[in-house]
Amino acid sequence: MTLPTDPAPSAPARAATAVRAAAVRAARATTPAGRFVLLGGAAAAALGLALGWVEAWTLAIAAAVLLLVALPFLLGGRAYRVELQAPRSRVVAGGSVELSVEVANASRTPALPATAELPVGPALRELPVPLLAPGGAVALPLAVPTPERGVIEVGPLALTRRDPLGLLRRELSWPDRTRIHVHPVTTPLPPSSAGLVRDLEGSASRRLSDADLSFHAVREYAAGDARRHIHWRSTAKTGTLMVRQYEESQTARIAVLFDGRADEYASAEEFELGVSVAASFALHAVREGRERLIGSQWAAGRPRAAVAGLSELPSGTIPQLLDAWSELRAAESGVRIEQLARGLAESGRELSLVVLVTGSRPDPQRLARAAMPFAGDVAVLTVRCERLADPAVHRRDRGALLTVGALQDAPQLLMRRERA
Repeated sequence: MTLPTDPAPSAPARAATAVRAAAVRAARATTPAGRFVLLGGAAAAALGLALGWVEAWTLAIAAAVLLLVALPFLLGGRAYRVELQAPRSRVVAGGSVELSVEVANASRTPALPATAELPVGPALRELPVPLLAPGGAVALPLAVPTPERGVIEVGPLALTRRDPLGLLRRELSWPDRTRIHVHPVTTPLPPSSAGLVRDLEGSASRRLSDADLSFHAVREYAAGDARRHIHWRSTAKTGTLMVRQYEESQTARIAVLFDGRADEYASAEEFELGVSVAASFALHAVREGRERLIGSQWAAGRPRAAVAGLSELPSGTIPQLLDAWSELRAAESGVRIEQLARGLAESGRELSLVVLVTGSRPDPQRLARAAMPFAGDVAVLTVRCERLADPAVHRRDRGALLTVGALQDAPQLLMRRERA
């Protein structure tokens, strides 16, 4: 059985396709001024042909001369080599990053001046490319300010050449792109403050274990117990094999929950203060090697965590963590912070510290309800961010409430809390 094949296009169809393609190329090659001259010249030629007007023919000839004079400025120049260099793809908000666009002429003839058009975020930067001799190259420096946290998309770059009258243009593009992650401003926290654990091995908990560091008691030997845990002195006294039993040590397992709802903050600046505070706690946990969960309200496009309504930020390495904070955006809706905290408390995760970071809108009753679901051996630190507010520490039955008015208040408040 043979499958039917599509009939070959007819000659008129091929001609119409070629005309459409030529029209598209012509539209791309002409500027608005060039299209005005082209259409005006065609209209003048039609009037001169129909009515015999000498003035119309004069206009048509002038338009044709202008287009012919502009045409040589677009010839050649296909042998450009363009490279976009970004020495740093990660910077901190409030600074700038230096980029460089290298343009080389790989042909045997000079390359006429052109303009390099480079999209940088929502803006379009134009860099003048001078006349390049055969084999010549030029490096065009570009400073990109990074006043705010976020991700800046750079590229794709296009080289545009125009004639002096601005009638015709020619564009060559390169698909290369690069991303610049603008990290939030963070502050170092006092040692061990992120986990509130003083010893290196862990603090003893109420759970019992057969092998750990903190000795608890002795009990009778049971099948499967390791012989190295036999307590020979007790065995000699009782005449029965006795083994040691320990209290299970508890390392600092930290959860940093950031309230990403925009309506919980009085302004965009206050939201960024909250991001910086939460990122500082998360960064401190990574540096100290603590087991951690960093999360915020789930939004479309983000990976879900095991906790309902929560989006977990990757925190395997410091660059990965800070990149995730750069990409985080305010959520217009989502689960409130007290519901997120309840979901985390009910998830069964073993935690020693929970840091809740929110804005100035939640009242103290809501923040108290957010800390309530956690077990008694879990320290809950609630950080309320209110720009320019007086820093304060309030002791509560469940942990403490910190009021942060500026990022630099966080380490001072933690030290004040430890001394209290």
